Amino acid sequence: MNIGLIGFGTIGAGVVEIFNTNPDIIMKKTGMELRLRRVVDLDIETDRGVEIDPGILSTDADDILEDPEIDIVIELIGGYEPARSFILKAIENGKHVVTANKALLARHWDEIMDAAREHGVRVAFEASVGGGIPVLRALNESLAANRIESIYGIINGTANYILTRMASEGMEFDDVLREAQRLGYAERDPTFDIEGHDTAQKLIILTLLGFGVHVPEDELHVEGISSIRRDDIEYATAELGCSVKLLATARLNDGELELGVTPTLVPHHHLLSSVNGVFNGIYITGDFTGPVMFYGKGAGRRATASAVVADCMDIAVNPEGSMPTGPGIRVVESVRDFSRTSSRYYIRLDAVDRAGVLHEIAGAFSRHGISIESVTQKGAHEGETVPIYIVTHEASEGAIQGALSEISEIRWVRGEPLRLRIL
Repeated sequence: MNIGLIGFGTIGAGVVEIFNTNPDIIMKKTGMELRLRRVVDLDIETDRGVEIDPGILSTDADDILEDPEIDIVIELIGGYEPARSFILKAIENGKHVVTANKALLARHWDEIMDAAREHGVRVAFEASVGGGIPVLRALNESLAANRIESIYGIINGTANYILTRMASEGMEFDDVLREAQRLGYAERDPTFDIEGHDTAQKLIILTLLGFGVHVPEDELHVEGISSIRRDDIEYATAELGCSVKLLATARLNDGELELGVTPTLVPHHHLLSSVNGVFNGIYITGDFTGPVMFYGKGAGRRATASAVVADCMDIAVNPEGSMPTGPGIRVVESVRDFSRTSSRYYIRLDAVDRAGVLHEIAGAFSRHGISIESVTQKGAHEGETVPIYIVTHEASEGAIQGALSEISEIRWVRGEPLRLRIL
């Protein structure tokens, strides 16, 4: 089978490297030769550090999309356009597609999968979530006999690296972020990663496969990690026995699906608590399998390229495929409004140490029907601003938001209170 690669960047170079290094393995496992016939990129002059025949390089995507000899198109340019147009044109021309483009799938899933079904081709996308971790095919195939009860994921390496370093080195967020940028773990503009948008797009794909529901990102509750301080992590670790993780959550609760991306306190006894650094972990519970954990490198040239080439191999031996070309089987009728979800909460607020302040704070919680489990105030000196750490019993998100809105108006409270859910 002939393959055309659009996007000769970091991951694309990894794909070329695999085809150069393991053609014998690919041949033995598929029973056929998978050949890179054309590689397209706007820049074909820069040395990517891999050996490639200059004769197959081009700057024109139509050299792939209009070539009747090409069977599979790999799209690795990312973003929405022209990636969407390239994929749809490949499908219309009867070509299978392999992509790692989580953003595009999260936004245009129905359009792309409907087109693939209409033209009888496959769209494979294992690399879009978790890099080289084989979670999507497992979710769609190996766990297919199960009703999925919950999916929890640490699926952004940048955010996880920052939180891990804050915990292990006792550093503040801004200092770790600068270090992550210097080391190449964070982009120059890290907003997409640290504010939860990358995680949200991956959660959308996991939710499609696990629950058959497509929730657009603008309807998803998404929070990032930029408000977390060193003392939050220290308190969570020492007093609550938890790690702080940016967690994607999809779980069934009384027949409704709860979805969100939030920084969350994960108890140390939970497997996800030990997912550190740039690694990813996805924890899935099925009604018959019970919990299943997937762990590995969630990004990077070699890991992600491995998933891309594996998708090509799967298409070669199984062109009909078993991954969905539609929205999947819907197993839940409604998505619960996030304000109606519930959890125990950790809350940190800064307030002036003076008589009556704790009474006012407790009163706000009481008026919203929230029961407090513990209150800790450390380093108190009258008249100074000190942090107050509060842990609640289970309460609804709406009640917590209402109480914190009221508390933020107390004249002795400084800044915005922070609240983190406890898994």
